[in-house]
Amino acid sequence: MTELHLIDQQPRNKTRAVRVGPVTIGGGAPIAVQSMAATRTQDIEATVRQVNLIAAAGADLVRIAVDSRKDVEALAEVRGRTTAPLSVDLQENYRLASLVAPHVDKIRYNPGHLWHHERQLPIRDKVAFLAETAEAHDCAIRIGVNCGSVDPIKTAEFGHDDVGAMVASALEHCAILDDLGFTRYVVSMKDSDWRKVVEGNRRFATQRPDVPLHLGVTEAGMPPDGIIKTRIAFEQLIAQGIGDTIRVSLTVPFDDKGLEISAGREILADIAAGRFRSVPPNFGEGLNIISCPSCSRVENEAFIELAQQVKVMSEFAKAHAITIAVMGCRVNGPGETDDADIGLWCGPLAVNLKRGEESLGHYPYDQVLGKLRTELETIIENRRAAK
Repeated sequence: MTELHLIDQQPRNKTRAVRVGPVTIGGGAPIAVQSMAATRTQDIEATVRQVNLIAAAGADLVRIAVDSRKDVEALAEVRGRTTAPLSVDLQENYRLASLVAPHVDKIRYNPGHLWHHERQLPIRDKVAFLAETAEAHDCAIRIGVNCGSVDPIKTAEFGHDDVGAMVASALEHCAILDDLGFTRYVVSMKDSDWRKVVEGNRRFATQRPDVPLHLGVTEAGMPPDGIIKTRIAFEQLIAQGIGDTIRVSLTVPFDDKGLEISAGREILADIAAGRFRSVPPNFGEGLNIISCPSCSRVENEAFIELAQQVKVMSEFAKAHAITIAVMGCRVNGPGETDDADIGLWCGPLAVNLKRGEESLGHYPYDQVLGKLRTELETIIENRRAAK
Protein backbone atom coordinates (compact mmCIF):
# COMPACT_ATOMS: atom_id res chain seq x y z
CA MET A 1 0.00 0.00 0.00
CA THR A 2 1.42 3.41 -0.95
CA GLU A 3 2.04 6.17 1.58
CA LEU A 4 -0.46 8.46 -0.14
CA HIS A 5 -3.14 5.82 0.37
CA LEU A 6 -2.20 5.44 4.01
CA ILE A 7 -3.21 9.03 4.73
CA ASP A 8 -6.77 8.19 3.74
CA GLN A 9 -6.93 5.65 6.59
CA GLN A 10 -6.16 8.33 9.16
CA PRO A 11 -9.07 10.13 10.87
CA ARG A 12 -10.51 12.77 8.53
CA ASN A 13 -13.32 15.20 9.15
CA LYS A 14 -16.44 13.85 7.46
CA THR A 15 -16.80 16.73 5.04
CA ARG A 16 -19.24 16.57 2.16
CA ALA A 17 -17.97 15.69 -1.28
CA VAL A 18 -17.59 18.58 -3.73
CA ARG A 19 -17.03 17.70 -7.38
CA VAL A 20 -14.64 19.92 -9.32
CA GLY A 21 -14.67 18.58 -12.87
CA PRO A 22 -13.13 15.08 -12.63
CA VAL A 23 -11.75 15.76 -9.12
CA THR A 24 -13.60 15.20 -5.84
CA ILE A 25 -12.68 17.38 -2.86
CA GLY A 26 -13.84 16.18 0.55
CA GLY A 27 -16.11 13.25 1.26
CA GLY A 28 -13.14 11.06 2.11
CA ALA A 29 -11.49 11.50 -1.31
CA PRO A 30 -7.67 11.68 -1.44
CA ILE A 31 -6.34 15.11 -0.52
CA ALA A 32 -6.05 17.06 -3.80
CA VAL A 33 -2.91 19.06 -4.57
CA GLN A 34 -3.20 22.38 -6.40
CA SER A 35 -1.07 25.19 -7.79
CA MET A 36 -1.61 28.43 -9.71
CA ALA A 37 -0.25 29.73 -12.98
CA ALA A 38 2.01 32.73 -12.36
CA THR A 39 2.11 33.94 -15.96
CA ARG A 40 0.07 36.76 -17.45
CA THR A 41 -3.17 35.13 -18.55
CA GLN A 42 -3.15 37.09 -21.81
CA ASP A 43 0.21 35.54 -22.67
CA ILE A 44 -1.50 32.44 -23.98
CA GLU A 45 1.62 30.52 -24.98
CA ALA A 46 3.30 31.06 -21.59
CA THR A 47 0.12 30.26 -19.68
CA VAL A 48 -0.60 27.05 -21.59
CA ARG A 49 3.01 26.01 -21.06
CA GLN A 50 2.81 26.70 -17.33
CA VAL A 51 -0.55 24.96 -16.86
CA ASN A 52 0.79 21.89 -18.61
CA LEU A 53 4.03 22.05 -16.60
CA ILE A 54 2.09 22.15 -13.33
CA ALA A 55 -0.23 19.35 -14.48
CA ALA A 56 2.76 17.23 -15.51
CA ALA A 57 4.18 17.70 -12.01
CA GLY A 58 1.09 15.93 -10.67
CA ALA A 59 -1.41 18.73 -9.94
CA ASP A 60 -5.03 17.73 -9.48
CA LEU A 61 -6.21 21.26 -10.22
CA VAL A 62 -4.61 24.41 -11.69
CA ARG A 63 -5.84 27.93 -10.98
CA ILE A 64 -5.68 30.85 -13.41
CA ALA A 65 -6.36 34.50 -12.60
CA VAL A 66 -8.83 36.60 -14.60
CA ASP A 67 -9.40 40.32 -14.17
CA SER A 68 -10.60 41.61 -17.56
CA ARG A 69 -12.46 40.62 -20.70
CA LYS A 70 -9.16 40.17 -22.50
CA ASP A 71 -8.16 37.72 -19.79
CA VAL A 72 -11.41 35.86 -20.42
CA GLU A 73 -10.66 35.61 -24.14
CA ALA A 74 -7.21 34.25 -23.33
CA LEU A 75 -8.67 31.80 -20.80
CA ALA A 76 -10.96 30.36 -23.47
CA GLU A 77 -7.93 29.71 -25.67
CA VAL A 78 -6.00 28.15 -22.80
CA ARG A 79 -8.95 25.90 -21.97
CA GLY A 80 -8.91 24.57 -25.52
CA ARG A 81 -5.22 23.69 -25.31
CA THR A 82 -5.01 21.81 -22.02
CA THR A 83 -6.88 18.93 -20.40
CA ALA A 84 -5.99 19.96 -16.84
CA PRO A 85 -8.93 20.69 -14.52
CA LEU A 86 -9.07 24.47 -14.15
CA SER A 87 -10.10 26.85 -11.41
CA VAL A 88 -10.38 30.59 -11.93
CA ASP A 89 -9.49 33.39 -9.53
CA LEU A 90 -11.87 36.28 -10.22
CA GLN A 91 -9.51 38.81 -8.62
CA GLU A 92 -11.47 42.09 -8.43
CA ASN A 93 -14.31 41.73 -10.94
CA TYR A 94 -16.88 39.15 -9.83
CA ARG A 95 -19.19 39.99 -12.76
CA LEU A 96 -16.76 38.21 -15.08
CA ALA A 97 -18.00 34.93 -13.59
CA SER A 98 -20.66 34.59 -16.27
CA LEU A 99 -18.00 34.79 -18.98
CA VAL A 100 -15.39 32.52 -17.41
CA ALA A 101 -17.68 29.82 -16.02
CA PRO A 102 -18.08 27.97 -19.35
CA HIS A 103 -14.30 27.39 -19.43
CA VAL A 104 -13.51 26.25 -15.86
CA ASP A 105 -14.48 23.72 -13.22
CA LYS A 106 -14.34 25.98 -10.15
CA ILE A 107 -14.69 29.69 -9.38
CA ARG A 108 -12.78 31.26 -6.49
CA TYR A 109 -13.83 34.60 -5.04
CA ASN A 110 -12.50 36.66 -2.14
CA PRO A 111 -15.27 37.90 0.23
CA GLY A 112 -13.20 40.98 1.12
CA HIS A 113 -12.80 41.99 -2.52
CA LEU A 114 -16.49 41.23 -3.14
CA TRP A 115 -17.45 43.64 -0.36
CA HIS A 116 -15.57 46.51 -2.03
CA HIS A 117 -17.04 45.92 -5.51
CA GLU A 118 -20.46 47.49 -6.24
CA ARG A 119 -20.94 48.54 -2.63
CA GLN A 120 -24.51 49.65 -3.31
CA LEU A 121 -25.55 46.01 -3.67
CA PRO A 122 -26.12 43.69 -0.70
CA ILE A 123 -23.46 40.98 -0.31
CA ARG A 124 -26.16 38.33 -0.63
CA ASP A 125 -27.11 39.58 -4.11
CA LYS A 126 -23.50 39.35 -5.29
CA VAL A 127 -23.06 35.88 -3.86
CA ALA A 128 -26.37 34.83 -5.43
CA PHE A 129 -25.08 35.94 -8.83
CA LEU A 130 -21.99 33.79 -8.38
CA ALA A 131 -24.00 30.79 -7.17
CA GLU A 132 -26.50 31.01 -10.03
CA THR A 133 -23.67 31.31 -12.54
CA ALA A 134 -21.80 28.35 -11.06
CA GLU A 135 -24.95 26.24 -11.01
CA ALA A 136 -25.74 27.05 -14.63
CA HIS A 137 -22.29 26.03 -15.82
CA ASP A 138 -21.63 23.00 -13.59
CA CYS A 139 -18.94 24.77 -11.53
CA ALA A 140 -17.94 24.48 -7.89
CA ILE A 141 -17.07 27.57 -5.80
CA ARG A 142 -14.23 28.33 -3.42
CA ILE A 143 -14.82 30.96 -0.74
CA GLY A 144 -11.25 32.23 -0.48
CA VAL A 145 -10.77 34.37 2.63
CA ASN A 146 -7.43 36.08 3.12
CA CYS A 147 -6.57 37.40 6.58
CA GLY A 148 -5.03 40.51 5.01
CA SER A 149 -8.10 41.50 2.98
CA VAL A 150 -11.12 40.84 5.20
CA ASP A 151 -13.88 43.39 4.71
CA PRO A 152 -13.65 46.47 6.97
CA ILE A 153 -16.89 45.69 8.83
CA LYS A 154 -15.52 42.40 10.10
CA THR A 155 -12.14 43.97 10.79
CA ALA A 156 -13.73 46.69 12.93
CA GLU A 157 -15.96 44.19 14.72
CA PHE A 158 -13.12 41.89 15.75
CA GLY A 159 -10.40 44.46 16.34
CA HIS A 160 -7.04 42.78 16.92
CA ASP A 161 -8.55 39.31 16.48
CA ASP A 162 -7.92 39.15 12.75
CA VAL A 163 -8.26 35.36 12.80
CA GLY A 164 -11.73 35.76 14.28
CA ALA A 165 -12.64 38.21 11.51
CA MET A 166 -11.39 35.76 8.88
CA VAL A 167 -13.38 32.86 10.30
CA ALA A 168 -16.51 34.98 10.70
CA SER A 169 -16.26 36.07 7.07
CA ALA A 170 -16.01 32.46 5.92
CA LEU A 171 -18.94 31.38 8.09
CA GLU A 172 -21.07 34.26 6.81
CA HIS A 173 -20.53 33.31 3.19
CA CYS A 174 -21.15 29.63 3.89
CA ALA A 175 -24.48 30.57 5.47
CA ILE A 176 -25.43 32.68 2.46
CA LEU A 177 -24.65 29.88 -0.01
CA ASP A 178 -26.46 27.33 2.16
CA ASP A 179 -29.51 29.59 2.32
CA LEU A 180 -29.40 29.91 -1.48
CA GLY A 181 -29.41 26.13 -1.77
CA PHE A 182 -25.88 25.97 -3.21
CA THR A 183 -23.69 23.53 -1.28
CA ARG A 184 -21.04 22.70 -3.88
CA TYR A 185 -18.38 24.86 -2.28
CA VAL A 186 -15.11 24.65 -0.36
CA VAL A 187 -13.50 27.22 1.93
CA SER A 188 -9.96 28.49 2.37
CA MET A 189 -8.65 30.76 5.13
CA LYS A 190 -5.09 31.86 4.53
CA ASP A 191 -2.42 34.08 6.03
CA SER A 192 1.34 34.42 5.68
CA ASP A 193 1.64 33.42 9.38
CA TRP A 194 1.29 29.65 9.69
CA ARG A 195 0.06 30.06 13.27
CA LYS A 196 -2.98 32.01 12.09
CA VAL A 197 -3.64 29.44 9.37
CA VAL A 198 -3.70 26.66 11.98
CA GLU A 199 -5.85 28.62 14.43
CA GLY A 200 -8.31 29.81 11.79
CA ASN A 201 -8.88 26.41 10.23
CA ARG A 202 -9.26 24.78 13.65
CA ARG A 203 -11.87 27.34 14.67
CA PHE A 204 -13.78 26.96 11.44
CA ALA A 205 -13.68 23.14 11.43
CA THR A 206 -15.15 23.10 14.94
CA GLN A 207 -18.18 25.05 13.74
CA ARG A 208 -18.53 23.68 10.21
CA PRO A 209 -16.96 20.19 10.11
CA ASP A 210 -19.07 19.42 7.03
CA VAL A 211 -17.35 21.97 4.76
CA PRO A 212 -14.27 20.84 2.79
CA LEU A 213 -11.20 22.97 3.50
CA HIS A 214 -8.46 24.12 1.15
CA LEU A 215 -5.24 24.59 3.16
CA GLY A 216 -2.37 26.92 2.40
CA VAL A 217 0.03 29.46 3.89
CA THR A 218 -0.24 32.38 1.51
CA GLU A 219 2.92 34.36 0.70
CA ALA A 220 4.93 31.62 2.42
CA GLY A 221 8.02 32.89 0.61
CA MET A 222 11.04 31.19 -0.92
CA PRO A 223 12.33 27.68 -0.33
CA PRO A 224 13.30 26.28 2.06
CA ASP A 225 11.59 28.56 4.61
CA GLY A 226 8.35 28.71 2.62
CA ILE A 227 8.14 24.93 2.56
CA ILE A 228 8.94 24.68 6.27
CA LYS A 229 6.21 27.19 7.22
CA THR A 230 3.70 25.30 5.10
CA ARG A 231 4.77 21.91 6.42
CA ILE A 232 4.32 23.00 10.04
CA ALA A 233 0.75 24.14 9.33
CA PHE A 234 -0.18 21.06 7.30
CA GLU A 235 1.28 18.62 9.82
CA GLN A 236 -0.83 20.09 12.62
CA LEU A 237 -4.06 20.36 10.66
CA ILE A 238 -4.04 17.23 8.51
CA ALA A 239 -2.96 15.08 11.45
CA GLN A 240 -6.16 16.29 13.17
CA GLY A 241 -8.33 15.36 10.20
CA ILE A 242 -8.59 18.93 8.89
CA GLY A 243 -7.97 19.59 5.18
CA ASP A 244 -9.22 18.18 1.90
CA THR A 245 -7.05 19.98 -0.65
CA ILE A 246 -3.74 21.87 -0.36
CA ARG A 247 -1.48 24.36 -2.06
CA VAL A 248 2.15 25.13 -1.25
CA SER A 249 2.64 28.81 -2.23
CA LEU A 250 6.26 29.52 -3.11
CA THR A 251 8.14 32.41 -4.69
CA VAL A 252 10.07 30.59 -7.42
CA PRO A 253 10.91 31.21 -11.09
CA PHE A 254 8.04 30.42 -13.45
CA ASP A 255 9.72 27.29 -14.80
CA ASP A 256 9.99 25.90 -11.27
CA LYS A 257 6.28 26.14 -10.33
CA GLY A 258 6.07 22.35 -10.37
CA LEU A 259 7.99 22.51 -7.08
CA GLU A 260 4.75 23.56 -5.38
CA ILE A 261 3.23 20.21 -6.38
CA SER A 262 6.22 18.04 -5.52
CA ALA A 263 6.60 19.77 -2.15
CA GLY A 264 2.91 19.24 -1.41
CA ARG A 265 3.08 15.57 -2.37
CA GLU A 266 6.15 15.07 -0.20
CA ILE A 267 4.49 16.67 2.83
CA LEU A 268 1.39 14.48 2.40
CA ALA A 269 3.51 11.35 2.03
CA ASP A 270 5.47 12.20 5.18
CA ILE A 271 2.30 12.82 7.21
CA ALA A 272 0.83 9.56 5.93
CA ALA A 273 3.93 7.63 6.97
CA GLY A 274 4.14 9.36 10.35
CA ARG A 275 7.31 11.24 9.41
CA PHE A 276 6.90 14.57 11.16
CA ARG A 277 9.94 16.74 10.46
CA SER A 278 11.59 18.54 13.33
CA VAL A 279 11.43 22.32 13.23
CA PRO A 280 14.85 23.98 12.82
CA PRO A 281 16.10 25.52 16.10
CA ASN A 282 14.72 29.03 16.67
CA PHE A 283 12.69 28.85 13.43
CA GLY A 284 10.44 31.89 13.15
CA GLU A 285 12.18 33.84 15.92
CA GLY A 286 14.48 36.04 13.83
CA LEU A 287 14.19 37.71 10.44
CA ASN A 288 10.97 36.77 8.62
CA ILE A 289 10.71 37.30 4.87
CA ILE A 290 7.29 36.82 3.33
CA SER A 291 6.76 37.00 -0.42
CA CYS A 292 3.83 36.15 -2.66
CA PRO A 293 4.00 33.16 -5.02
CA SER A 294 3.19 35.46 -7.96
CA CYS A 295 0.20 35.35 -10.30
CA SER A 296 -0.96 37.01 -13.51
CA ARG A 297 -1.10 40.39 -11.75
CA VAL A 298 2.70 40.52 -11.39
CA GLU A 299 3.74 43.38 -13.67
CA ASN A 300 7.46 42.62 -13.75
CA GLU A 301 9.07 39.20 -13.41
CA ALA A 302 12.02 40.99 -11.82
CA PHE A 303 9.93 40.75 -8.64
CA ILE A 304 11.01 37.11 -8.24
CA GLU A 305 14.69 37.93 -8.62
CA LEU A 306 14.29 40.88 -6.23
CA ALA A 307 12.79 38.60 -3.57
CA GLN A 308 15.80 36.31 -3.89
CA GLN A 309 18.18 39.28 -3.66
CA VAL A 310 16.40 40.53 -0.53
CA LYS A 311 16.93 37.14 1.08
CA VAL A 312 20.67 37.20 0.36
CA MET A 313 21.20 40.86 1.27
CA SER A 314 19.35 40.62 4.59
CA GLU A 315 21.28 37.62 5.84
CA PHE A 316 23.23 39.93 8.16
CA ALA A 317 19.97 40.68 10.02
CA LYS A 318 18.82 37.08 10.46
CA ALA A 319 19.00 37.25 14.27
CA HIS A 320 16.62 40.24 14.45
CA ALA A 321 12.84 39.86 14.75
CA ILE A 322 12.03 41.94 11.68
CA THR A 323 9.47 41.14 8.98
CA ILE A 324 10.14 42.10 5.37
CA ALA A 325 7.29 41.64 2.89
CA VAL A 326 7.97 41.48 -0.85
CA MET A 327 4.77 41.63 -2.90
CA GLY A 328 4.45 41.35 -6.64
CA CYS A 329 1.50 43.57 -7.57
CA ARG A 330 -0.33 46.81 -6.89
CA VAL A 331 -3.60 45.08 -5.93
CA ASN A 332 -2.55 43.16 -2.81
CA GLY A 333 0.82 44.83 -2.35
CA PRO A 334 -0.20 48.07 -0.58
CA GLY A 335 -2.50 46.48 2.00
CA GLU A 336 -0.63 43.27 2.62
CA THR A 337 2.65 45.02 3.41
CA ASP A 338 1.06 47.21 6.10
CA ASP A 339 1.78 44.77 8.93
CA ALA A 340 5.43 44.23 7.95
CA ASP A 341 8.27 46.26 9.42
CA ILE A 342 9.49 46.91 5.87
CA GLY A 343 7.37 46.37 2.79
CA LEU A 344 8.14 46.31 -0.91
CA TRP A 345 5.40 46.12 -3.50
CA CYS A 346 6.46 45.93 -7.08
CA GLY A 347 5.14 47.87 -10.06
CA PRO A 348 6.12 47.56 -13.72
CA LEU A 349 9.13 49.90 -13.50
CA ALA A 350 9.70 50.67 -9.83
CA VAL A 351 9.31 49.26 -6.35
CA ASN A 352 7.37 51.01 -3.59
CA LEU A 353 9.21 50.92 -0.28
CA LYS A 354 7.30 51.17 3.01
CA ARG A 355 7.91 51.27 6.75
CA GLY A 356 4.74 49.72 8.13
CA GLU A 357 1.91 51.76 6.61
CA GLU A 358 4.21 54.71 5.84
CA SER A 359 5.43 55.15 2.26
CA LEU A 360 9.16 55.81 1.87
CA GLY A 361 9.00 56.41 -1.88
CA HIS A 362 9.41 54.31 -5.01
CA TYR A 363 12.71 53.29 -6.56
CA PRO A 364 13.96 51.50 -9.69
CA TYR A 365 14.53 47.77 -9.28
CA ASP A 366 18.31 48.22 -9.44
CA GLN A 367 18.31 50.83 -6.67
CA VAL A 368 15.74 49.67 -4.13
CA LEU A 369 17.99 47.03 -2.55
CA GLY A 370 20.39 49.70 -1.25
CA LYS A 371 17.49 51.74 0.13
CA LEU A 372 16.11 48.62 1.79
CA ARG A 373 19.45 47.86 3.43
CA THR A 374 19.67 51.39 4.84
CA GLU A 375 16.17 51.10 6.29
CA LEU A 376 16.94 47.68 7.73
CA GLU A 377 20.12 48.96 9.39
CA THR A 378 18.19 51.94 10.78
CA ILE A 379 15.56 49.69 12.39
CA ILE A 380 18.25 47.53 13.98
CA GLU A 381 20.16 50.55 15.29
CA ASN A 382 17.00 52.17 16.69
CA ARG A 383 16.10 49.00 18.54
CA ARG A 384 19.57 48.75 19.99
CA ALA A 385 19.39 52.37 21.13
CA ALA A 386 15.98 51.75 22.72
CA LYS A 387 17.45 48.95 24.81
